[in-house]
Amino acid sequence: MDLNPIVLSIPVFFILIGIELIAGQITHQKLYRLPDTIANLSCGITSQLSGLFFKILAIGVYQLLHQHFSFFEWERNWLYWLMLFLLADLAYYWAHRKSHEINLFWGGHVVHHQSEDYNLSVALRQSSFQVIWTFAFSLPLAFLGFKTWDYALMASLITLYQFWIHTETINKMGWFEYVFNTPSHHRVHHGRDPKYIDKNHAGTLIIWDKMFGTFQEEEERPTYGITKPINSWNAVWANFSHYADMGNDLKRIPKWSDKIKYLFKKPGWLPDYLGGYRSAPDVDKATYHKYESPAPVSMNFYVIFQYLICLVGTAWFLFNADKFTLGEKGIFTVLISVTVVNLGVLFEHRTWVIWSEWIRIVLYPVLLIGATYFFQLAPLYYGVALAFLIISIPWFYSINRQPSHVQVA
Repeated sequence: MDLNPIVLSIPVFFILIGIELIAGQITHQKLYRLPDTIANLSCGITSQLSGLFFKILAIGVYQLLHQHFSFFEWERNWLYWLMLFLLADLAYYWAHRKSHEINLFWGGHVVHHQSEDYNLSVALRQSSFQVIWTFAFSLPLAFLGFKTWDYALMASLITLYQFWIHTETINKMGWFEYVFNTPSHHRVHHGRDPKYIDKNHAGTLIIWDKMFGTFQEEEERPTYGITKPINSWNAVWANFSHYADMGNDLKRIPKWSDKIKYLFKKPGWLPDYLGGYRSAPDVDKATYHKYESPAPVSMNFYVIFQYLICLVGTAWFLFNADKFTLGEKGIFTVLISVTVVNLGVLFEHRTWVIWSEWIRIVLYPVLLIGATYFFQLAPLYYGVALAFLIISIPWFYSINRQPSHVQVA
């Protein structure tokens, strides 16, 4: 079983999301929108799937440095754990800050900021590529003698801490605000208002922002999201959209020296001869509207049904990932990724996703039947595949017969 604390916490995440949903109903706040929530969860799923491959690299490099180049040998007492916490949290602060201040790194972090809502599901909206750009910030801890799995555990706990601060249901928290990161501090971090951009990068301790000049108190409620909204529920496109924009900008830049600068300058930078730095525009709250894509009620319930199946299958896969070969992990990753892309883009009413979903709801049961036969799995899986076909095909057919289901290219 995968002992990753984040994977083990998945049931708790969904319980707390359910509690927040109920709280929103009681207080008459619209905290969640179904397509946005699906997109957030899908980005979390693709992040966990990619982590099966990329985190091996990050942990492997850390272990190599610790094993051969560590300067110190620590006794694992209270001082060891305190120093590990403080240094890991400081490393997180700088990795997070540079993910906002370096264009190339921002492409690996922007996913987390794309949602225009702010709720606990946003905490699960993570990038598939961020670890590539940020794992090096933790490597000094390997030289300082902190054991690999102790660091990995502490980094996971620092990440877990940040789950609960993604909420609008908790206001100011008194003295706690002076030392620790809180929902109020982190709402600022997710704001696209110019005065809130690139502030409050803390993981657990807000003191780092206060020490290094990036702290901003929450004043009025932020407008959430990024300055150029993605306007899509596609989890895979969410991970590549910024790099696509970078590619377009790089084509406009004639000098190779400026192309290199562009990669490492702040997001929004261009050479002076192309207009210079593009600062964040003010948000006109009177005219601002979140991205919406209304869908028939039957589509909503269809996506929820399919997504619940996807969540169960993904959780089972992640809990048992260490039992599979690298190739098998790759196959499961592709199958799950196609599912979450389809279920997000169905809300966008695009023509291609209709065909993609038809292929998926026919092909996946066939694959399950084939796997059951060749690997001699429990006969129950034949019934599961048949039930899925019987439910999904007429349901999806009826949805696409509805006149209100408008399709675009």
